[in-house]
Amino acid sequence: MRKATTPTKKYTPKIQKNIFMRYILALLCGAALTLAFAPFSIWIIAIVSIGIFNLLLMDTDRVRSFSLAFSFGIGLFATGTSWVYVSIHDYGNAAMPLAAGLTALFVIGIAFIFALPFIFYGLLDNQNTSIRLFAFPAIWILGEWFRSWFLTGFPWLLLGYSSLDTWLEGWAPIAGVYSLSGGMALSGVVLSICLTQRLSNATIGGLVMIAILWGGGLYLRGQQWTHTTGETLSVALVQPNNPLLLKWNPNTLPNILNNFSSINESLKEKDLIIWPEAAIPRLKHTVQPLLDQQDKFARDSNTALILGIPIAKQESDYYNGVIGLGSASGEYRKQRLVPFGEYVPLEHWLRGLIDFFDLPMSNFKTGPRGQETIHIANRIKIASAICYEIAYPDLVAENAKNTHVLLTLSNDTWFGRSIGPHQHLQMARMRALENAKPLIRATNDGITALIDSKGKIGLSIPQFKSDILKGWVTPRGGETFYTKQGSVPVIILCFFVFFTVALRSFFGKTNKIN
Repeated sequence: MRKATTPTKKYTPKIQKNIFMRYILALLCGAALTLAFAPFSIWIIAIVSIGIFNLLLMDTDRVRSFSLAFSFGIGLFATGTSWVYVSIHDYGNAAMPLAAGLTALFVIGIAFIFALPFIFYGLLDNQNTSIRLFAFPAIWILGEWFRSWFLTGFPWLLLGYSSLDTWLEGWAPIAGVYSLSGGMALSGVVLSICLTQRLSNATIGGLVMIAILWGGGLYLRGQQWTHTTGETLSVALVQPNNPLLLKWNPNTLPNILNNFSSINESLKEKDLIIWPEAAIPRLKHTVQPLLDQQDKFARDSNTALILGIPIAKQESDYYNGVIGLGSASGEYRKQRLVPFGEYVPLEHWLRGLIDFFDLPMSNFKTGPRGQETIHIANRIKIASAICYEIAYPDLVAENAKNTHVLLTLSNDTWFGRSIGPHQHLQMARMRALENAKPLIRATNDGITALIDSKGKIGLSIPQFKSDILKGWVTPRGGETFYTKQGSVPVIILCFFVFFTVALRSFFGKTNKIN
């Protein structure tokens, strides 16, 4: 026989009483979150946005939780990845309505993937304060991790990037960007609890967790995770600023090659000269005589020359690559390709429909795993990442093992005058911080930069300027915990937390019924 119980009155914030307003607020919170990322970098907005979003999800079932998260995702990706329209319209030659439609489909697809994990949040007792404190950050991290590999992955706008230049960033060399995402998410949950509820043991526990998290991050920021090798390299990064579509025109090739040779000659006193992605816009074997000449020049000058160039291994196997000449040797072939930009999904049906599906060099193959690193004079090993690959934290960490310098070559011309290049640079900074290694970033039209092992930008060249960045790089040996273990410990912890909270939530609901 069931005992008679007095129903407890649940707290319902005013913003939850109007269903339409909840969806509007979720959309606006997602849109506002873009301001927490580069180039705006107003990190406090991330905590406020997540706090309100968590409040909107209180006392929701799986359908309502998913739909609110979908609305949040639409706001986030419509504003945060608006550069997709620039790529399709300006460089894919798609008409404005078609470009807008394709961009909208992209945003809807990514928002759908973003919202999927919140179905599980709706299954929990998400009005319980302690469950909110643990479940929401865990689900947020697992959602970002899922989005980073599902359908080749889109690890863009990870919440942890907004914590750069804050105390929280001190955790990056230990647990990586996903852990920082969890820290920002937890901070948002604690803010929402403090603003809407009276002080309780759970609230105090949340405040203590935040104090430990941010205070611990401040302490860890001062730690040195790697060590200098005792060498310093004088480097020159060339930003040629070649127009994206014109550089593939056969008529422009002689000027590009002449410019390549003359600039290298002027920099022969440097230890290392670096050119960006596809600096020579032709397959490697078709310009081999020039490369042989440049290799001899670099050897005679005791200079390492690294550049991006497409590589053909067989008649139909083309790779986006990086090669070393002179005192640098080895090559790297890109492992994570950009859909439509470097390969065309469903190529048999899409190739030829519109110019966007026929961009130059959009038929690359995926490079193999476990490639040998490019090295200088058999001493300094360089971990390479080409353009989009710098967004994959675990890929970069895997390649960074037993290396001394991180290198990313890019061609952000696709982004135009959008926020995309700034977000891309922010991700490169995080990779340097996670692995505690200096990072060299050479791009076609900006933002070219030298980044130290703490993720700080030393020197840079602004966008849309033809220039040469000259500076110094200090290689570093050793590995951070994150370099060694990657994101695996954080992901396992989040699964453990979620299942533990789910069991508590389930048995809690069962006890209330009985």
